[in-house]
Amino acid sequence: QVQLVESGGGLVQAGGSLRLSCVPPTNIFADIPMAWYRQSTGTWRETVASIHTGASTATYADSVKGRFTISRDNAKKTVYLQMDSLKPEDTAVYYCNSLGGVRSWPWGQGTQVTVSP
Repeated sequence: QVQLVESGGGLVQAGGSLRLSCVPPTNIFADIPMAWYRQSTGTWRETVASIHTGASTATYADSVKGRFTISRDNAKKTVYLQMDSLKPEDTAVYYCNSLGGVRSWPWGQGTQVTVSP
């Protein structure tokens, strides 16, 4: 069954850090641009960060620039999101998926990130 598996979320105090991991259901991971998304209660899912196939090009939402870092390990077929200086407004369920829907993967269950004041 096609399934994205996200992990690494949890409860952290403001200013803390978390590292999220995601393993997509593919053996050709290196050719797929990936992204992290998040959705908090009552809001639309938003793109947090994206990384292209060469891993040299990453983009970030303005709200996380300078605090979050997206990376990928093509050998491990894993994409990461290092989140530093976390704020309460970062509280959300975080998902990974292909960037722009280039792969028709159904959304996984995501991983909950909760940042307390």
